[in-house]
Amino acid sequence: MTSIKSDTEVVSRSPGLFPKAPTLEPYHYVIEHSSIAQWYMNSVGTSAIIAVLVLMMSVGCAYALSQIQFPGRRVIYGALIASVMVPAEALIINHFVLMNMFGLINSWGGIVLPQLVVPSVIIILKQFFDQIPKEFREAAMLDNAGHLRTLWKIYVPMNWGVITALGITTFIAAWNNFLWPFLVATSDSTITIPVGITQVKDVFGVRFAKDMAAAVLAGLPVAILYLVFQKQITRAIMLSAGIKG
Repeated sequence: MTSIKSDTEVVSRSPGLFPKAPTLEPYHYVIEHSSIAQWYMNSVGTSAIIAVLVLMMSVGCAYALSQIQFPGRRVIYGALIASVMVPAEALIINHFVLMNMFGLINSWGGIVLPQLVVPSVIIILKQFFDQIPKEFREAAMLDNAGHLRTLWKIYVPMNWGVITALGITTFIAAWNNFLWPFLVATSDSTITIPVGITQVKDVFGVRFAKDMAAAVLAGLPVAILYLVFQKQITRAIMLSAGIKG
């Protein structure tokens, strides 16, 4: 409601919930006086890359922990479970120093790399892989199928629903991430939507209608994505909550 009000109405003595004279001027201002198109491209690009790579890495790790017997398997799985309790904010300094050493500050690589390991996704996938009867893998091995072929021909198709759900929630989490992109991205060529909306300023100071218009534009894609994939997202959130609980 605030985003379609005039600046005068927003700061009036008795503002109402609904605008007296609806206007799209705040949206026109944000689109014309900011690099929101570039921010959208950065968010879509980095979020999609993160979601795809997280799933690829997590599927492989989950299969190895679930179906392959190797030394240290229990230790690695225990470390994954323990890492869920570590807040992402505690790793910010380490990540920044590492990305600076690699020369990835203010680049898509610097935004993407620290977000590629998501322990909860690996743990959830491992639990689903554990439920598949071992006879499927043994039959594939008798048919001269290696681990990679077994994974992509049997385990991935049989768990496609949960993989899709986790991919969607990973994309949304990457899209909404503010703190890390705020620290590592310093130009319009790398700034993402959550960071970009904080850059919308007016020569006359804070303009609440314009800020709210930027917020609506930033949240609209995620809202649409949620409405389209509501069941899958709800399922993934329930699975993640069960792991963290």
